Amino acid sequence: FSLGLEKAGFHFDKLYFSEIDRHAIANFKYNYPYAEYIGKVETVIETGIERPNIITFGSPCQDFSVAGIGKGLGGDRSSLISYAIEVIRHFRPDVFIWENVKGVLFTRHRTDLFTILKAFTDVGGYHIEWQLLNTAWFLPQNRERMYLVGRVADRCTADLFPLPTPGGVHGKVGGDEPAARPSGTITRNYGRQPNIGNYVLCLKSGEAYNGTPTPEQLKHVRMLTEVECERLQGFPDNYTRYGIYDGVKKEIAKIHRYALLGNAVSVPVVREVAARIRQTTTLF
Repeated sequence: FSLGLEKAGFHFDKLYFSEIDRHAIANFKYNYPYAEYIGKVETVIETGIERPNIITFGSPCQDFSVAGIGKGLGGDRSSLISYAIEVIRHFRPDVFIWENVKGVLFTRHRTDLFTILKAFTDVGGYHIEWQLLNTAWFLPQNRERMYLVGRVADRCTADLFPLPTPGGVHGKVGGDEPAARPSGTITRNYGRQPNIGNYVLCLKSGEAYNGTPTPEQLKHVRMLTEVECERLQGFPDNYTRYGIYDGVKKEIAKIHRYALLGNAVSVPVVREVAARIRQTTTLF
């Protein structure tokens, strides 16, 4: 989030971050030495930090994931969003951004989504919009994620979504109005990238891939490198290579770098959302 916001022209005088994964903490400390670590999300309010202008967060997504068993808000991990909502209620930032998997928009989770939207709206005074965005609009990977943005209602000069992109699900609830049930339209006129997991298929010149690798093509399948994964998420090369552990710079193991990148938001998607926020909001 921080890198995407910076690429959209935002500058930070102060930066706080909350995280529990030691490698994510170490890597963030390396890339943002001036950032202040404030522990886990459950205790952010107790830290007494000054009011942030922008709050960004991505709650654990396993309980909403297509690949998961679909517990929704009933899952232990996804229920952490309630703490994020309380943080917003307490600090009342100018802008907040929540990212999650597209599964949160599925029919089986619509009650959960309505509950989340109502909780955000009940904070009061925010214009809230969301859209399903795809990294494939910017980079060669199919990664659909829902972005929900809340802005102080009287500072909005125009709607944020839908972005000028090929499509997606979008909706909004505004100001102090009661939360409405999510609505929107679905379009699927953008191209999809083939997905064969965390591997890359190396094609010869003139070869095509039709969704099922041939036996000969499978001979040319290899695992993506860490740098290739960084590029697919829009990060500079070796952005996840180092971390600061107990004040000491150390290399991060390959397996942890893959995990960091898999959990990260795509930088150009955040940049696009953040640029749109700047265009449609009177800030600070």
